[in-house]
Amino acid sequence: MTTETLFRIAFLVLLAALFAMRGYFMIKVRRAGERLMPDDQAVAREGGRGVFIIRVVVFVLLIAFLVMYIIGMAWINLFSFPLPVWLRWAGFGLGLLSVAFWTWTQIHLDTQWSAQLQLRLEHHLVTSGPYACIRHPLYSAMFSWAAVLGLLTANCFFIAMAVLSIAGTVARVPKEEQMMLEAFGDEYKAYMQRTGRFFPKW
Repeated sequence: MTTETLFRIAFLVLLAALFAMRGYFMIKVRRAGERLMPDDQAVAREGGRGVFIIRVVVFVLLIAFLVMYIIGMAWINLFSFPLPVWLRWAGFGLGLLSVAFWTWTQIHLDTQWSAQLQLRLEHHLVTSGPYACIRHPLYSAMFSWAAVLGLLTANCFFIAMAVLSIAGTVARVPKEEQMMLEAFGDEYKAYMQRTGRFFPKW
């Protein structure tokens, strides 16, 4: 078994853990009677149906490229670049921490979680766990996961995808915070003052 095969297996392990965790909470939200797909307001907050469709297409393409990387399709290797083995394994370690942190965040969100810019019927402001000091710990976990894509695969394509993903998320955050301000007013303003956006506020 080659070193590259080991890295692909390690990546598959991380991906399976992430999908299992997200799948569990999606089922939990659905069983609580909440919707997973966006309503019209959520689509409008995202920038309209065009933007929503682009997000879906990009997500499907990313999944397709991840599968092609895992099975070792030759053309993906054209984008590879040399990285020390220890650094790539450090990426795997970071991936484990990212999934653990992501899971911790989802546990505190529980059925309040939504992948869309929409609130639940009886939504309340979550300020426990990682939310005690970070407003968007879920995005912090995603950023870390994006770094893992580049480190573990040592592939320029996935680094480019990570950069685009981070840029898109950063652009999305002000819309989400505006939604929260409209829903929670002064309570959210006070919360913003005592927390950091992606990292703790020292």
